[in-house]
Amino acid sequence: MILLLLDGQFVLFVLIVFALIFSLTFHEFGHAKAASLIGDDTAERAGRLTLNPIPHIDLLGLLLVLVIGIGYAKPVPADARNFRTRWGMLLVAAAGPAMNLFLAVVTINLYLIGLKLGWSFFNGQIAYFFFTYLALINMLLMLFNLLPIGPLDGSYILPYALPRELALKYLRINQRFGSYALLTLILINFAGVPVFESLWSIGEMMLRLVSFV
Repeated sequence: MILLLLDGQFVLFVLIVFALIFSLTFHEFGHAKAASLIGDDTAERAGRLTLNPIPHIDLLGLLLVLVIGIGYAKPVPADARNFRTRWGMLLVAAAGPAMNLFLAVVTINLYLIGLKLGWSFFNGQIAYFFFTYLALINMLLMLFNLLPIGPLDGSYILPYALPRELALKYLRINQRFGSYALLTLILINFAGVPVFESLWSIGEMMLRLVSFV
C-alpha cells in the first residue's frame, strides 16, 4: 500500500483506502444488525449499528492495513444472553462475512452491467481497478474471517458444526492458542508461504462464479 504512494500512484492509493474502509464498515455493520435482529441491542447502544465508518475503524488496525496490508476494525460488542435463539452466536458471526459476500456480488455485477450498457463512468482502467478490487477485497475479507482460528468469525461458527464434546474441546484450545495460530499464519505468509495469495486466488475464482451478467 505505502509503495503506491512512493510510486506516485495517489489516485489508486485513495481508491484502495476507500474500498478497505467501505468493506470493513459493512462487515462490522452486518454483525451489529444481526445481533439487533435477534434481540441484543449491545452494539446499537455502543453506536455500532451504523454505516458511518468512524465508530467501526480502529486507527492502529487501519494503519497496519496501509503499512503491511493486514489489519482489523473494532470488534462489535454482543451479549449472547440477550439472543432469542441458541443459534445467535452463529448468526452474528456469519453476518459479517455474509455482508462481504453480498457486497462482492453486487459490486462485480454492477460493474459488468455498466460495461454492458455502455455507461461511460464504467469505462477506463480506474473504474476497472476500483470495482474489481472492491469486489476482491470483500471476497478476501469473507474468506479470511471464516478461518476458524483466534478471534476470527470462523471460530464462532465452527463449534455449531461439531459434536458438543468436540466443540467444547475446540473452544478451549482456540481460546488458549487461537491468537498464536493466527499470528503464526500471518508470519509464515510474510516468510514466503503464499497464505493470503491463495485466499486471493480463491476469491478470484469465486468472483467469476458469482458474475451473473
